Amino acid sequence: MNARGIRATPSLCLAALLILIFDALVTAQTPEFDPMERGRALTQAFYAGEIANVVEAFDASMREAVGGVEGARAFYEQVRMDLGDETDVVNETVRQEGGHTVYLRAARFARAEQPFTVLWAFHATGRVAGFSIRGATSSPSEAPSRYLDYATRTRLRLPFRGEWLVVWGGRTVEENYHAAHVDQRFAYDVAVEVEGARHRGEGTRNEEYHCWGRPVLAPGSGIVVVARDGLPDNAPGRMDPTAPPGNHVVIDHGNGEYSFLAHLQQGSVAVGRGDSVSQGLAVGRCGNSGNSSEPHLHYHLQDSPRFGEGEGIPAPFLDYVANGLPVRRGEPVQGQRIRPGGSGGR
Repeated sequence: MNARGIRATPSLCLAALLILIFDALVTAQTPEFDPMERGRALTQAFYAGEIANVVEAFDASMREAVGGVEGARAFYEQVRMDLGDETDVVNETVRQEGGHTVYLRAARFARAEQPFTVLWAFHATGRVAGFSIRGATSSPSEAPSRYLDYATRTRLRLPFRGEWLVVWGGRTVEENYHAAHVDQRFAYDVAVEVEGARHRGEGTRNEEYHCWGRPVLAPGSGIVVVARDGLPDNAPGRMDPTAPPGNHVVIDHGNGEYSFLAHLQQGSVAVGRGDSVSQGLAVGRCGNSGNSSEPHLHYHLQDSPRFGEGEGIPAPFLDYVANGLPVRRGEPVQGQRIRPGGSGGR
């Protein structure tokens, strides 16, 4: 793989500094390391000013692009001057982009009003292929959509019982990274949070996560067109980019709208292709299969039954409670605690 880089100097825009432009994509591979932990460790090393150790983790192209230790230290000094100390981690995620495993960390800083995103792109060996700290102005933009004002036909209920946290949700990339992707333009990721944490203990086992094994329900009636099971659940922090949705169910609602319920627990899918399902029927259990770094439920609506094809459609839910307030019809957004209203909440 050949790469062109931008040499790091203090005069360069912070948003553009240290971003590599790749000429060719490599085939996605399952990493031989824990990308979540490696991203965290490198971020802390950078914050601590351990620049030589950070640059040692770069591949040759990255070291040349950044200007070695001298260039990386200039970037460090600029970050310290412009942003100050990190004060809060908004969220962390790992995903596959351009054949690399990418660790993303949305964080707040003492001298910045808006969150910034710390990005590390890794080869399968753990070597750093790209690094950036980007503000909102340099974040990916929302994918174009012809469905922004679309009146969704399917009457949807929340696909679970009890209260869940919206980890990703909304129509902007700041609150929902899915919004940058055409097919998942209006997608949601939800999990269960108890006393400010999504898991008990260290969170190294799936069983420690509060949402693990909880029933996943059909949000609307229809016919099952995809029911995949048998993929193993990942250990937290690891992902399977070869099967992005993991074990999943796709429901045809009969009006050009298809529900996708992804990352289900291995062995839990309770429906088969061709089955007729009613709204609220349990179709599986929350798991951690596919391109998922921790147990959670991914849900989106689109106009095609094939994952990665077609366009996302807004998925407004009916009769639910968000942060304690009743919502007759709405689209949950990041940070809201949501549960079905009335008897559906049990």
